[in-house]
Amino acid sequence: MDIDPSTARSLHHTLAAEQRRGRVPSLAAGLVRDGALLWADAVGTVDGRAGGVPADPDTQYRMGSITKTFVAVAVLRLRDAGRLDLDDRFEQHVPGTRLGGVTIAQLLSHGGGVQAETNGPWWERTPGGGWDELVGSPVAQRFRAGRRFHYTNVGFAALGQLVARAHGVDWFEVVRRDLLDPLGMTRTTTRPTGRSAPGLAVHPFADVLLPEPEHDAGAMAPAGQLWTTVGDLSRWAAFTAGDTAEVLAADTLAEMVEPHTVADEPGQPWTTAHGLGFQVWNVEGRRSAGHGGSMPGFLAGLRVDLETGDGAVVLVNATSGVAPVALAARLVGELAEQAPKPVEPWHAAGDASVLDLVGTWHWGPTVTVARAVGEHLVLGEPGQARGSRFAAAGPDAWVGLDGYYAGEPLRVVRRADGSPSHLDLASFRFTRTPYDPEADVPGGVHDEGWR
Repeated sequence: MDIDPSTARSLHHTLAAEQRRGRVPSLAAGLVRDGALLWADAVGTVDGRAGGVPADPDTQYRMGSITKTFVAVAVLRLRDAGRLDLDDRFEQHVPGTRLGGVTIAQLLSHGGGVQAETNGPWWERTPGGGWDELVGSPVAQRFRAGRRFHYTNVGFAALGQLVARAHGVDWFEVVRRDLLDPLGMTRTTTRPTGRSAPGLAVHPFADVLLPEPEHDAGAMAPAGQLWTTVGDLSRWAAFTAGDTAEVLAADTLAEMVEPHTVADEPGQPWTTAHGLGFQVWNVEGRRSAGHGGSMPGFLAGLRVDLETGDGAVVLVNATSGVAPVALAARLVGELAEQAPKPVEPWHAAGDASVLDLVGTWHWGPTVTVARAVGEHLVLGEPGQARGSRFAAAGPDAWVGLDGYYAGEPLRVVRRADGSPSHLDLASFRFTRTPYDPEADVPGGVHDEGWR
């Protein structure tokens, strides 16, 4: 669909107002829907001066920590190829460090307790050395692995080294060959190329600018090295929304955007977590995924609504002034309000063979309603109590997809005449009447029955 001109004007006004409020030289953004870039715009000049070179959607900005999502996908591709397990200890693949006991999953989800930054000078503003120099500093754990969330740039340097050793080439060569090229992301690079924005700091109390340094971060590059454009990062937003172009299995992507480690901020509700390389947000029950990025001179945001697939990307060439992930969420919200996705009409597409399973069941005295919704059998309301969808796993066999019953087996037990007697769900009995004595209720039913 094409975006309505009035919606485009409203979105442009949002960018312009945010650029002025935040006092940033330039700000570029894009919106993705149904796997395609729906809208892209930019405001300001790349040098921050009136009459300077205007920013545009093909201007390169540094994406900072969004780089981590690419490294994470490269790691999960190794897992899917059978070359590692997420429960493997890091030392099984990269020996000789003090991080050896941390698992790969813990590194991906910032749950390994690994130190946040390097031991040397501020790595984001100084040229980086090699892996041996980094780990010889030495790097270490601040907390017991698995105890708590502790964001770690060093941990993703370690994962980049793992990817490099597994493939025998530099981590970025793997990302370029296996991810960027298949997805057509030709403007995503490790250093600025072509039209690019300089990294700038804006004085907090005066309208003056200071250029920020740009360099090769060496072993720390997997934590935040990549540069990109609105067009390229929008393709990655479409990837995050599920359009992986067979670069990654759908089930693996779903695993990556599940919350694995909660980011606990004292005094704040738990709305943010980390999956496997991706940040995950849960705001009033609505899930979104992506990542934020910041480097001296740059801010970036990627956020995708996991229910609708609508996503936004934001790129800024300033060290501070704008909250890019929050702005991305705001843009997605504006799109949903002003140009909602078309509502698909309902069509009958059910399976009549499961009609003998729908209707009222009882878990003890608790009433549960079973419905056939598309290819799923649904008990209760998913998201409420123990409500869950179930997918067929064989004749009279189902497996739970949600909440308490996720991954648990459901078996339909039938009478001699073929009619369903009861449901056996993870050892619980669901019967047509409360505690039906003819349905093999564990523990039996009192001889005197209800009275």
